[in-house]
Amino acid sequence: MIVPEKIEEYAAAHTSAPPQLLSAVAAETRETLRSPQMLTGTIEGRFLELLVFGLGARRVLELGTYSGYSSLSMAAGLPEGGHIDTCEADEQHADVARRYIAQSPHADRITVHLGPALETIEQLEGDFDFIFVDADKENYGNYYDALLPRLAPRGLMAFDNTLWSGRVLDEDDDTEGTRVIRELNDRLAADDRVVAVQLTVRDGVTLVRHST
Repeated sequence: MIVPEKIEEYAAAHTSAPPQLLSAVAAETRETLRSPQMLTGTIEGRFLELLVFGLGARRVLELGTYSGYSSLSMAAGLPEGGHIDTCEADEQHADVARRYIAQSPHADRITVHLGPALETIEQLEGDFDFIFVDADKENYGNYYDALLPRLAPRGLMAFDNTLWSGRVLDEDDDTEGTRVIRELNDRLAADDRVVAVQLTVRDGVTLVRHST
């Protein structure tokens, strides 16, 4: 989280509350799963839902399902006939997500793919109207290379955690995750094939579209 905690709490209080099922996902995630800070949460969940809704996105690809909160959030914004393919490498996380997806009104709109995301991308066909990348940070550059050609002409791609809890500004932090995020941020800002904007939502979200 980048903004002050009180501001974050105020923003959450003035965002439409999540449905009961998403509250249950959040509770189980915090109680039982490793790294509960990875939970998308109310603000970013609604943000993703509204992006999908505003785009009218019929095909959505997510890298990093975790417990399913973001998939379920985005599914609420899909038009009739829309679908989400979401990729998860951890079997425990995928099991939790599938259980909640099965209980939701969106069960027929979400497919969870277990395995390395780059392999799943190769197996899926066609372009995507919205792509949300929130998987292993070390592969962010590889995901960008693989996904930019698969982004629909008027589509959006979103990278999560691009401010990395402020560590992108720490010159003494040369860990792999921080280094990869910095490299991606610099690359997106300089790539004339795209238009990018970095937002201070949660831990930083960067939106990307084709420049032409």
